[in-house]
Amino acid sequence: MKTPYKNIYNVLKLNRFIVLAVVVCALLSSTFSVWMVFNTNQKALNSAFAINTDGSIIPLKLVTQKENFRVEALAHLDLFHNYFYNIDASNYERNLEKALWLGNSSVDNLYRQKKADGVYNRLLQYSLVQKVLSIDSRISENDGSYGFTTTTIFEINRGSIIDTYELVSTGNLIMVDRNFPNNPHGLLITNYFENTLKKISDEN
Repeated sequence: MKTPYKNIYNVLKLNRFIVLAVVVCALLSSTFSVWMVFNTNQKALNSAFAINTDGSIIPLKLVTQKENFRVEALAHLDLFHNYFYNIDASNYERNLEKALWLGNSSVDNLYRQKKADGVYNRLLQYSLVQKVLSIDSRISENDGSYGFTTTTIFEINRGSIIDTYELVSTGNLIMVDRNFPNNPHGLLITNYFENTLKKISDEN
């Protein structure tokens, strides 16, 4: 018995439905795949790493990293000023070497100027002890660039006399690759300048 011709339309409708279903499924599958790739890419782009004080790597989100930039910047400035100004005859070479990793040529130029002026020779000659008492830094942002102003209070122990000084320094911060343990915060001090230095007290 032959199939009536009218069933051909039903077959065509079924075929068309199947084709449409396959096309829709393919589009949905492609869309989902593209979304997965995009989502994975975004997660990768928004990921960053920080190095903890013990050397362990901590994954961070880019947003969190931006929110924590102030904390890292303050820690970087605290580290630098401690290394650069907390010195005595026994540790100044080691501390200054560490400080130079945290800044660019502006820091190195200041170090060379101090060396030429005999600052470190006097440190050795008179066994001076320069001790940092406090570090107070303020971070400012302008069009994506970061500047800072730091007030460092330190004392110089000359044996029978202890003089206390206030140093105000300024500069900028830029992001660089982390280099543990030399530069754990991934920041670099640029345009560093000692603005003012004044004696605030002395003890006999």
